[in-house]
Amino acid sequence: MATTQNSPHERVKEIQRALSEAGLAGWLFYDFRKSDPLAYRILKLDQQSFASRRWFYYIPAEGEPVKIVHRIEHDKLDTLPGRRLIYMRWQQLQAYLREALNGPINEPGQKSVDGHDGETRARVAMQYSPNNDIPYVSRVDAGTIELVRSMNVSPVTSADLVQIFEAVWSSEQKSTHDAAADNIHRIILEAFAEIGRLIRSQEAVTEYDIQQFIMRRFEEEEMTSDGAPPIVAVNANSAMPHYIPSNFIHSPIKRGDFVLLDVWAKLKKQGAVYADQTWTGYVGESVPEEHERIFRIVSNARDAAVEFLREQVRAGKTIRGAEVDDVSRGVIERAGYGEQFTTRTGHSIGEEVHGNGANIDNLETPDARHIIPSTCFSIEPGIYQDNLFGVRSEIDVYVGDGEIEVTGQPIQTEVVPILKNNS
Repeated sequence: MATTQNSPHERVKEIQRALSEAGLAGWLFYDFRKSDPLAYRILKLDQQSFASRRWFYYIPAEGEPVKIVHRIEHDKLDTLPGRRLIYMRWQQLQAYLREALNGPINEPGQKSVDGHDGETRARVAMQYSPNNDIPYVSRVDAGTIELVRSMNVSPVTSADLVQIFEAVWSSEQKSTHDAAADNIHRIILEAFAEIGRLIRSQEAVTEYDIQQFIMRRFEEEEMTSDGAPPIVAVNANSAMPHYIPSNFIHSPIKRGDFVLLDVWAKLKKQGAVYADQTWTGYVGESVPEEHERIFRIVSNARDAAVEFLREQVRAGKTIRGAEVDDVSRGVIERAGYGEQFTTRTGHSIGEEVHGNGANIDNLETPDARHIIPSTCFSIEPGIYQDNLFGVRSEIDVYVGDGEIEVTGQPIQTEVVPILKNNS
């Protein structure tokens, strides 16, 4: 996701400013047969174009970029500024890459000591993650990293740079999120009401029926989930975090069932971003204490993460995604359900429902990316008890300038009694 709708030339200038602020010598983009979709989006390249040969694009913090392309695809990077070097033999490719990278090595303030020999190397960002800690940005193969290292260059992760250009929202995008969040909140409540209506009428209703009800509502509100239908899960199915019913596999919804709805969608507009919410309900006039007890633990974990974020952002402190996960997870662990919290606390949200900014994660990955302004992510702790039921409470948090905002208000504060008279 782009921070602006600027041209590729303007994007390169933005990248150079970010490199200077980060104290990096440059950013080396590499692709082979669409191995790095991030490169295409960040550089504003045609993602549908044919690509069968390796190309490199090096943007130094200062100076002219260099594009290295194969002879039979020499026009591959023509939309980008910079000096073009055309190779045919692999020896030429390596020589040109060395030439491109050699320029910034002696630039002041952009060096690091790397290796046992103490040699000074330029620090160059690549779509690489040490130890594969952040697989979302780990797009460059180990052999290419070895090649770059052999050229007296120290590759460093581009993870924080990527989110500047992929996860930061414009004000227009924030508006599309707010509209989607309000729609989703309303549609979730309508779905619970539809379950109640059908149960009271003694009509058969299934998870798939309610999923399709939600999908129809998306169309009526001119929204899309890019072909991924929402989660509607009852009882033991709700204990599977990524269970999705289909026309072939689904369960009936009956009186006395626990129901989880996980709904994500965005407006059908260019550049629109997602909203993502999860609510739970019980098909009855009142909710059993055990369901309420588990929900209280989960919502406390959710609220603890929000309060930690609010305090840190207001204080102007740097926060990493893993830290927020620790806060939320700690609440559930202290309640004795740590092994039943089987997912990360949250994920980045953008033009894709799982975006490329910092995730709220210290479980699946130690996400050390900074949480930066104008980005959004979910907070969705859960307790998943196999063969019983699973509770998740998901909200979206937008980070502004010195403040955070929980969108899609009001958030859930108790399990919805679906058959209660006023439901």
